[in-house]
Amino acid sequence: MLRDMRHVLITGAGSGIGRALAVEASARGMRVAICGRGKDALQDTAELTGAPGAILIIPADLTIPGDRRALAAKLTRAWGRLDILVNNAGCVVGGDLTATSDGMIDAVLDTNVAAPIALTRDLTPLLMASGDARVVNIGSMFGDIAYPGFATYSASKHALRGFSDALRREWKRRGIGVTYVAPRATRTPAAAAFEDLIRSTAMRLDDPAQVARRIWRATLAGAETIYPAGAEPIFVLLQRLFPRVIDRALVRQTPAVHLPPAKPVPLA
Repeated sequence: MLRDMRHVLITGAGSGIGRALAVEASARGMRVAICGRGKDALQDTAELTGAPGAILIIPADLTIPGDRRALAAKLTRAWGRLDILVNNAGCVVGGDLTATSDGMIDAVLDTNVAAPIALTRDLTPLLMASGDARVVNIGSMFGDIAYPGFATYSASKHALRGFSDALRREWKRRGIGVTYVAPRATRTPAAAAFEDLIRSTAMRLDDPAQVARRIWRATLAGAETIYPAGAEPIFVLLQRLFPRVIDRALVRQTPAVHLPPAKPVPLA
């Protein structure tokens, strides 16, 4: 079980769930590093913790190898170890697949899949130095139940879930835990990409602060997977055992969620 006094890095911490995770981690007495593409947004997150001077701010684009190396070097100099890596940075795009450009596909897969895999690899020495480390990958319910209109995004979250399962087994003997988190729709700037789906299904949006508290409680207890409370775990079970039931339900929604082309929306 992880102790509260941890050294934690949260990616994509400039808004949404990442920002809420940083605020909650600071409130729990953790030593927090935050990274993201926007320095001003990161500074705003640090201010929200109430102790901005204690937050290590590292602007970085994690799809760029040089930025990842610089991030690892800064954490090595500052802490010499990393207890919890939260791979939260992400990008969401909604729309008809035929209207999805190569650039949009690259942006989603590079940010949601390649970057967290590469960052985890690059930070392995710091995680090993902890002696009690954990990697937390922030996925999505779309990583279990793929939605029409979100084919590329759903594929990226399925991939992140697969990476989490494989890494958990690979690193078991190293003593490094892996947690996969599947939030449902959350009240964040990225929810703009889901507006049509939210409207057509009367989808409930969770509060980022509540999501963050749930994630930290379960993570610190050593949970390997974190799903929302409610009916979602039942839907996940139906998806795995009786996928055609889910197919029929979602196909009926397809006209309602047949979104126009959209630009990728960064989660942070």
